[in-house]
Amino acid sequence: MTNRILDHPVLGKIDGEPKISFRFNHQILTARSGETLAAALLANGIRRLREHEESGAPRGIYCNIGHCYECRLTVDGKTGVRACLTLVKEGMIAESIEKLPTPLKNRGIYHE
Repeated sequence: MTNRILDHPVLGKIDGEPKISFRFNHQILTARSGETLAAALLANGIRRLREHEESGAPRGIYCNIGHCYECRLTVDGKTGVRACLTLVKEGMIAESIEKLPTPLKNRGIYHE
């Protein structure tokens, strides 16, 4: 099943099957050449990309134009990569960022 737009009113019909394989959280997915990681994840039904570093709240794609940093993932071992600005590559490995310890709480600076 795909969530891709296959017949766009302006761009026209998209032919062919996705040909690029990549991994997201140990799951093998497919993408089209020229697709961003965010678009490929959305097309594969992935909405939850990571957890907020401090609160653990779920995060997904918000602006999809590189402004908000909500779509940050670990890609091929590099943490903090924005999925909306990163083109999918064959064999790419993307992983969610999990909740991290809050450094300010440990120093007594952060108050809830």
